[in-house]
Amino acid sequence: MRSLFWRILASFWLAIALVAGLSVLMGHVLNQDAWILSRHPALKDFAQQWVEVYETQGADAAQQLLEQRKRQYRIDTQVLNDSGEPVVPGTFPRRAQAFEARSDDDRQLPWRRLTAEYTSANSQDTYLLIYRIPHPLIDAWHRESLSGPLSALGIALVVLTLFSLLVTLSITRPLNRLRGAVHDLGQTSYQQNSLAQLAGRGDEFGVLANDFNRMGSRLQSLIGSQRQLLRDVSHELRSPLARLRIAMALAERAEGPQREQLWPRLTRECDRLEALISEILVLARVDAEQAAAETVDLPLILGGIRKDAQLSAPQQPLQLEVERGLQLEGWPTLVERALDNLVRNALRFTPSDQPIEIDARSEPEQVVISVRDHGPGCPPEHLAQLGEPFYRAPGQSAAGHGLGLAIARRAAERHGGSLVFSNHPNGGFLARMVLPKVPGAPT
Repeated sequence: MRSLFWRILASFWLAIALVAGLSVLMGHVLNQDAWILSRHPALKDFAQQWVEVYETQGADAAQQLLEQRKRQYRIDTQVLNDSGEPVVPGTFPRRAQAFEARSDDDRQLPWRRLTAEYTSANSQDTYLLIYRIPHPLIDAWHRESLSGPLSALGIALVVLTLFSLLVTLSITRPLNRLRGAVHDLGQTSYQQNSLAQLAGRGDEFGVLANDFNRMGSRLQSLIGSQRQLLRDVSHELRSPLARLRIAMALAERAEGPQREQLWPRLTRECDRLEALISEILVLARVDAEQAAAETVDLPLILGGIRKDAQLSAPQQPLQLEVERGLQLEGWPTLVERALDNLVRNALRFTPSDQPIEIDARSEPEQVVISVRDHGPGCPPEHLAQLGEPFYRAPGQSAAGHGLGLAIARRAAERHGGSLVFSNHPNGGFLARMVLPKVPGAPT
């Protein structure tokens, strides 16, 4: 497996080596005549200095300056005018002139020849200065002049290597932590605080760790809910199955009219079991809804729910206030099932002489639907658990399996909204569903 650590480190090293190689190459390229003339201490600005001495102090002083420079730096100098004639005798030895005449290739000469042309600012005369520097001297100067940059380059390489190592570790270590967290999540041994230190970083890895923690918490919650749902389903199914088994056993032993009296009980238990299984399937289909969102006509849905409620409980008053033309994008079947469950829950607890109040209104980015009854309400300590599958607040005598509010909450969350339960200040129970006008990710 190719390690990201080594690939990143190798990339840094290749970049550093490339920069170093280019620096050395540029140093050699710049190590030409112009570069030597501008940097060698014996040649830098010497042409201007010599011309000033020659024009102000005469030929003798200029010749002495050439001889002094030769004694100090062992460099021979010859100065020619525009006509190519020597301006002063110079310091070239005669044997060197004869040897140079036999060969024009600097590589065959014991010295390196450099030329510099300078035009006087006062007389406008042009002078050609010819320098002869022995090769050992120029090589020694090269080594001395390049030792400083090479040392600095070596230090820079060490510093850049350490920096590359730190950068590489800062990238690969968080990735290894995330990889471990992903492995733990797949093995269902993920701990929410395993990335707490990484989540405290202020860079992209910190943001990723925070998102991963939220995802892990959500997945753990879903897995826990799924396990709890399976336990609750198995528990809830045992009761009607047990009653059916008892009724069947009694029917087998009974004879004549007594057996006929047991058939309604069997039918009733079968109907309860079928209703329970139907609600469980509805709860499962809420999370599995994959159809494309479409326009939800809330006045039409609420009007139909009101008619059904009046048919099942004609004596129960029901007040409906909904904005005309109120719509949102979502899944009409889920919204209708959720609101129908909220209304039916209110019907079970509201006295026949008290109304059920349904209100639907639009806000800038969302739609708020509230259903209030005038029943006994719910103990405050149990409000947070309402909407969990198969949960029923203590003291309830009305029939039900504890799935109606769970279906309504799942439908709201499927739309990216929420369902909040509370006790109304003036008495009764209030269910408030908030749905975005455009469905978002489930929360």
